[in-house]
Amino acid sequence: MNHPELHRLRIGHGFDVHRFAAEFDPAKPLILAGVELPIRRSLLAHSDGDLLLHALADAVLGAAGAGDIGQLFPDTDPGNAGISSKLILKAALDKAAGQGLAPINIDLTVIAQVPKLSPHAAALRGSLARLTGLPLERVNLKATTTERMGYLGREEGMACHAVVLFGPDA
Repeated sequence: MNHPELHRLRIGHGFDVHRFAAEFDPAKPLILAGVELPIRRSLLAHSDGDLLLHALADAVLGAAGAGDIGQLFPDTDPGNAGISSKLILKAALDKAAGQGLAPINIDLTVIAQVPKLSPHAAALRGSLARLTGLPLERVNLKATTTERMGYLGREEGMACHAVVLFGPDA
């Protein structure tokens, strides 16, 4: 293929993991993909703990060659305490847009023994579509377990991988 814009395609990968808090904290509800879930679990994090948006933001920054969210929003900065991950994702998308890049599609895989995400999958995908400006058919979300192996299988936390494809902004 010798398409003139092919060299402008960029792929980014992101990964994030957060540990569950020992007890549910109503002040720190479980937020995934910008959606507060009715699940009595809390994730430990400097921000709101939205590991889906953290992984996606890192994937976006990777595609743009713009570092990672730890560089943009360091957890050593008290001003970032409790920050909404929607703002983190927006900043990453703005960096990519500043390079003339627009998302083509995203694909996320959540790895967790608990909670079951299938009842919430439509809401999570819809939120991801809205936050990225993508049509729903270009947003994919999968969930899997580790068959009770390792720290995720012992229900100590959750993890997420994200892949994003960018191309020239039309």
